[in-house]
Amino acid sequence: MPRGHPQRPPAHAGAPDTYPAAVTDDAVFRKGSATAPPGYFRWEAAGLAWLADAPGGARVAEVLEVGEDHLDLRRLSFVNPDPGMAEAFGAGLARVHDAGASAFGVAPPGWSGDGYLGPVSELLPLPLQPTSSWGEFYANQRLLPTLALGVDRGVFHRHDVHLVEAVARRVSRGEFDDGSSPARIHGDLWSGNVLWTADGAVLIDPAAHGGHRETDLAMLSLFGCPHWDFVIGGYLEQHRLDAEWPARVALHQLHPLLVHAVLFGGDYPARAMAAAKRYR
Repeated sequence: MPRGHPQRPPAHAGAPDTYPAAVTDDAVFRKGSATAPPGYFRWEAAGLAWLADAPGGARVAEVLEVGEDHLDLRRLSFVNPDPGMAEAFGAGLARVHDAGASAFGVAPPGWSGDGYLGPVSELLPLPLQPTSSWGEFYANQRLLPTLALGVDRGVFHRHDVHLVEAVARRVSRGEFDDGSSPARIHGDLWSGNVLWTADGAVLIDPAAHGGHRETDLAMLSLFGCPHWDFVIGGYLEQHRLDAEWPARVALHQLHPLLVHAVLFGGDYPARAMAAAKRYR
């Protein structure tokens, strides 16, 4: 989700709600928030460390220090990406996913309990209960909890609820499971969470957990990604996907669309329901 990041301009919905605190070292970028819940920056740091631990994986923002109200990262300088950088990033992302996880819904090492998703000013809970089935995980820890949040906020109508519940039943029964083992995923991989530097792409702002690799890919394509054809080409060179994966893209996009509907309203509820109708 767009959480705002002073290292790059905001790309779409959501205003920056972290701020750069004063530091004396120009090589350090400090993320801070007066409204972050206890442990929030430890959650982000745990995810960054876990992603960075993947052998040969995509680069990850370097954590220098973690505090209760801040996170210090190595400052980055940005360039415009080219196709070669995009292809290399796709291959690196595949290797991050290939590093795996012990279960769907497992948290990064060093973190226990649920995680967080969304802007720091309005974080949503991210349920994390290890589950052996992707369908059960996605239905019961992603679709239905987010739907309930939207109902509480008056975002979704009764027919929306019936539609998403019908999709969740099919998902929970495993009708869309493809036999993939749990992947080590970024968990919030819209294109604004990929920063391009002279040394290649760098991942930031994760909501990392054990999930389905197609979730990251679907999220990355949802709002547009520079040189997407080269990104996915590099990915597929490293890891071949199930032949039916394009038919599941909108299903994996349903959860982030529901989250955006809850947080930002606008046309996101309609977009979420349009995605859901493909799988009812």
